[in-house]
Amino acid sequence: MKSENMKSEIMKSESVPSEWSALLALQRATHATLQVLAAELVDLDLTPSEINALANLADGRGRTVSELGVAVGTRPTTLTSVLDRLERRGHITRGTRPGDRRAVLIELTASGRVAAATIRQAITDLEHRALQGLSDDAIAGLRAALQALTEVSS
Repeated sequence: MKSENMKSEIMKSESVPSEWSALLALQRATHATLQVLAAELVDLDLTPSEINALANLADGRGRTVSELGVAVGTRPTTLTSVLDRLERRGHITRGTRPGDRRAVLIELTASGRVAAATIRQAITDLEHRALQGLSDDAIAGLRAALQALTEVSS
């Protein structure tokens, strides 16, 4: 039994890089959380990108494609195919912004509001489960680090 524990510890230490990378850890965490969310939201039949877009629209405030692109962390051109799928499924509408006919305004439909609320609840529940053992200071540090990584300019 003792040798099995030692073997397990050796394997763990060999699989951990000597230099820890916040970016690689963030990528692993992203993939892990997306897998959990996909499993919990399987009945919605949405891709991770669609889940992300709806989650960012869950507050009910319409956004332009550019604003939503910033919120979801992708270029508007990349977002277009996601919005096409969500619109075909009846979750969003695209219209014009009052006072600016050039700006396309993305808004949730009734079914989109239901899906977005379900997604936000799943995200909230997952965050609570994942972070419940951390102190308020640790969570504040995590938020600060994520904000800093978000604001990195190329």
